[in-house]
Amino acid sequence: MTSATSLFSPVEADLALLTDNLKNLVGARHKILYAAAEHLFGAGGKRIRPAIVLLLARAVTPEKELTACHRRLAEITEMIHTASLVHDDVVDESATRRGVPTVHSQFGNKVAVLAGDFLFAQSSWYLANLDNLDVVKLLSRVIMDLAEGEIRQGLKQFDTSLSLDAYLDKSYYKTATLIANSSKAVGVLSNLPEDEAENLYQFGRHLGLAYQIVDDILDFTSSDEVLGKPAASDLRSGNLTAPVLYAMQEVPYLKTLIEREFSQLEDIEQAIDLVHNSSGLNQAMNLANHHGQQAIKCLSKLPPSASRQALEDISDYVLRRLK
Repeated sequence: MTSATSLFSPVEADLALLTDNLKNLVGARHKILYAAAEHLFGAGGKRIRPAIVLLLARAVTPEKELTACHRRLAEITEMIHTASLVHDDVVDESATRRGVPTVHSQFGNKVAVLAGDFLFAQSSWYLANLDNLDVVKLLSRVIMDLAEGEIRQGLKQFDTSLSLDAYLDKSYYKTATLIANSSKAVGVLSNLPEDEAENLYQFGRHLGLAYQIVDDILDFTSSDEVLGKPAASDLRSGNLTAPVLYAMQEVPYLKTLIEREFSQLEDIEQAIDLVHNSSGLNQAMNLANHHGQQAIKCLSKLPPSASRQALEDISDYVLRRLK
């Protein structure tokens, strides 16, 4: 299957510059932060979020060059995303992410928390220096949403009353908000009319939701080695995702297993089997496909270009991760 990074050819040089800039921006004054930055912003990351920002910036005005503000927006987007991952890994006590050691497992919890805090603070500083209040509001909202998503997830562990709408809200806060609001920020920085900037927001929202739903499906269908963490880890921790919510509608006994928090021998294995043997995974796939197709539909309003095509290919790639 085509890799994500191979889809970024229109902005390949821009992403290389972004990676170098991030290492220097984060670690210029602190040796330990520079070491963490080398680890965080090395060649292993997919860079999907800043790539989307850069591709959208090129797609909305194909005849113009990227501005310094567009480039800085892409850097801020990756800083915010990375900060959230560093903190998530501390909270989840994850030793690896996608098979790579996490910051806290490499440098300790103290450095990881401080590195995440520093990234959030620095992203806010560079955001303020864009001197665009509308963009400041959009990206500041993202930082609030990310915390909201983590809180909601923590409060709803093993809660079988969780609705699909509440799951989608949480997925928006945890994943889609950054893609949606940074996409809209591209429109603001490009001086697009409000309706066109809102269309970019909807593109990012649908793409982000599709991405999260696909991740939640892969949690059941991929191996530990591919995931870089134990399969069905969300279910084990009581985080109920789309496949589980759909499966519970068919198999009421699954609720019983979840509500007793898999306290009996083989409960978790039985719960995983019940999800696989229901239509939960297929229904979740249909939901992901709906949001992926809606994202592509939003792109139809942009002028034809290599960057727009790459964005369509990324939307397809998100769905093809399931194949």
